[in-house]
Formats: sequence, structure tokens, C-alpha cells
Amino acid sequence: MGMFSTREPRRYHHEYIYYNPRKEKLRKIEENARRELGLLTDEEEKKRAEETRNERIHDAIMNGTKHLKRREERGGDSISYKWLFVLIFILLFVLHYLYTGSFRF
Repeated sequence: MGMFSTREPRRYHHEYIYYNPRKEKLRKIEENARRELGLLTDEEEKKRAEETRNERIHDAIMNGTKHLKRREERGGDSISYKWLFVLIFILLFVLHYLYTGSFRF
């Protein structure tokens, strides 16, 4: 009897405590209706609110400091770090040529 028969283990059944399938189904129906009507979804509203919040913070910081306001009016940095690095590299190359008299390293 117990020699050739193997028992199946009991299946695990987890009941969610904080999950309401009815509420989830209702949320999906609302989202589909908003999408069909062309209204914004909750995620898009959150994203738009986050963008406007970031813009307000950016404007507050820019208006609060004189040097950042002047930089913004001027059009940003006058020279970027990329071009500064290239310029330094070329100057080092020219100095090497003037010191050694050849372009070889």
C-alpha cells in the first residue's frame, strides 16, 4: 500500500491580505474609459504634476540666486567641459612638440 504509492504534496494557496480584486477590476474599467474618452490617466496626471513641480523648484532656485540668473540670461555656460578638455589636450600636444621638437611620444 504505502510501498508504491507517492502522495502529492499539498498545494500552496496564498490569500492576499491587502489586495481587492473587485477594486482592481474597477480601476481597469475606469482607466479604459478615460483612455477612450481621451482624458488623462492617473499615471499621466502624476507625471505632469511632477514636471510642473520640478519646473517650479527650478524657477525658484534660479530666481533666488543672482549668478544662476545671469548664467541663464547669458545662455548657459560660455564653454563646455568637452571643449575645454580638447583645448587642454591640444595645448599639451603643442607644448610637447616645443619641448622635444617632434610629434612622437
